[in-house]
Amino acid sequence: MLEAIDRDAPDAIWCLGDLVGYGPRPNRCCAVVAERADVCLIGNHDLAVLGRLDLDDFQPDAALSARWTTAALEDEARVYLESLVSSGEREGVGLFHASPRDPIWEYVLSPDVAAASMAATGQELVLVGHSHVALHYRVSDGTFLPADDGTELGLSGNRWLLNPGSVGQPRDTDPRAAWLLLDLEARRASYHRVEYDLAQTQQEIRDRGLPEALAARLEFGV
Repeated sequence: MLEAIDRDAPDAIWCLGDLVGYGPRPNRCCAVVAERADVCLIGNHDLAVLGRLDLDDFQPDAALSARWTTAALEDEARVYLESLVSSGEREGVGLFHASPRDPIWEYVLSPDVAAASMAATGQELVLVGHSHVALHYRVSDGTFLPADDGTELGLSGNRWLLNPGSVGQPRDTDPRAAWLLLDLEARRASYHRVEYDLAQTQQEIRDRGLPEALAARLEFGV
């Protein structure tokens, strides 16, 4: 995905959180994001691994994976995660791991929740993560749609909430890694997907004794 991003040569890379918690390489993920991302938020899985959220609030597979990650996390990665916060703003764009109303837990997966989220902030453009689903919401007419690979949006004249989707565990039935390119001068956004070696990642998940469901679901993007 970073190779694909580099071909577009963006001025900055923004990450909306959940660096760790499901995957087999938590330390590598933290190191790469720390090196490459100009902004990074903390997500609920990051907080769980740090012991700042109760694992009883997570599904069993997620809780088991979080416990494994906590044990595997190296000091440098832990220090980096501890330095992050769950929301921010760059270039006038609101950045939230989950939503403006609740940056840690709220899933924006319906027009009603998207509308309430945008009502909670005055920013014209908001980016959220957390749901692992690429989508967009336009305030003026309530348009709320999934965002497939190649979706292009003109952002001028409206307020928008955008979810870039997930790099490591998409849940919109497209298993490819997802990312979003923003051109703030032209007020345009474009959604992108990138193939990666699913089989290798699945094998690494199994090699570490993590739940089989975490490996199997990658193939289907769920």
